[in-house]
Amino acid sequence: MSKLAELFSPKDMTEGTPWKRIVEFAIPMLIGNVAQQFYNTADSIVVGKYIGDNALAAVGSSGPILNLLFVFLIGIATGAGIMVSQYYGAKDRERLSRTIGVCMTITAIASLIIMVIGPIITRPLLELLNTPASIIDWCEGYLKILFIGSIGSFYYNILSGVLRGLGDSLSALLFLLVSTTLNVFLDIWFVASFDMGVPGVALATVVAQFISAILCIIKLARMKYVFDLSFKMLKPIKEYTIRLLKLGLPSGLTHAIFSFAMIAVQSLTNSFGEMVIAANVIIMRVDGFAMMPNFSFGNAMTTYTGQNIGAKRMDRVERGTKDGVKIAVGVSTVITIIILIFGKYLMRVFTNTTELVELSMRLMRILAVGYIAMAVTQSLSGVMRGAGDTMTPMWISLINTIVLRVPVAYGIAYLTRSEVYPTGRPESTFISLLVAWTCGAIITYVFFRKGKWRQKYFEEEEKLSESKAELQVLNTGS
Repeated sequence: MSKLAELFSPKDMTEGTPWKRIVEFAIPMLIGNVAQQFYNTADSIVVGKYIGDNALAAVGSSGPILNLLFVFLIGIATGAGIMVSQYYGAKDRERLSRTIGVCMTITAIASLIIMVIGPIITRPLLELLNTPASIIDWCEGYLKILFIGSIGSFYYNILSGVLRGLGDSLSALLFLLVSTTLNVFLDIWFVASFDMGVPGVALATVVAQFISAILCIIKLARMKYVFDLSFKMLKPIKEYTIRLLKLGLPSGLTHAIFSFAMIAVQSLTNSFGEMVIAANVIIMRVDGFAMMPNFSFGNAMTTYTGQNIGAKRMDRVERGTKDGVKIAVGVSTVITIIILIFGKYLMRVFTNTTELVELSMRLMRILAVGYIAMAVTQSLSGVMRGAGDTMTPMWISLINTIVLRVPVAYGIAYLTRSEVYPTGRPESTFISLLVAWTCGAIITYVFFRKGKWRQKYFEEEEKLSESKAELQVLNTGS
């Protein structure tokens, strides 16, 4: 195998120095997350520049409905990544092949459901969200095109999860970069050259994601040396389907919980006035990039743990966990220092208003240290997910957002009301986030040490042994 081919091949994370394997996997994911940020921003930039503010509002207002789609996507992709990493680590070609086959079948079914139901429920959902009459038609057209063409988005996201489960984060990155570049090019072409308006932006996204999905399928089809991709493997076996959903849905629900908490806190933020709203937008944009290393290392730990759990290398899981947490905390510490020292310069990228820069920096200082706590949470949660325990991270997330973040934000705002701040001090939402992140890290560490995730490993071993007979019957029958 050539050096280039080796670079874009599955990575066996059950061998080699743990921290090197984790970093090798995390860096392409980090670059991919940055590209995803630009991908998400491209539509808004093109629409705002070439069409106008109402069109920009239409694309932005479609976000809550699209998030409902991504909840299911994230769930299946997470479950697929965990199962693939465990079976690949165990060198179990049969189960690996069936898992990937089931993923492709479920994705096809889910895509067809969204393609049919999505366009039907779009208008009622937009009306339910009180979408302004001036933009509701644009929103409807934009969403209908995305729903009808959702098969590309579904397959790209799910198969990227499969590739990452195999340890190949570089191919997933390459296909994302191709999709991002193509999306920007088609955005400008459809909107500026063909004057297609908002539908042109949606069509550009559909085409770009469809091509990236095709690239993923071609890549997997060429991996015959790793698994078998045949019609026999596409059969949706109950055992695999249930386990896929059982592993994945908690992660999807976690994403939904975060979304609902943000909506609840956004209502409080809006009460503080336009200046605080603008500061919050600036901080969240900086936050989006600051959080990327944490999410990247969290996903890297999931794949690393999954493969080594499958290979029955608990010693490597323990060692890799220590290395992964140290690296994640180190990177987050550097980011925190950069924000504290150079934060004002980052704020000035978004605004030249001195008062807004000062306010944004004051609020950002409250949040900055929390990134270190999140490094611990994401890394240890990644380990637990990789071992098959996706419920514990979900419950911790639920506690942090519903029990801590939202009540603390509203509580501090209520207690700090004054003539100057009639609805409370704007720091309340950021203090609540810091409290939730810090408590989340402590709770996650306690549950990690408690070791329920280790029991999941032994439970899975028992289930694998019990299913041997079933697989032999299936093979005999086919």
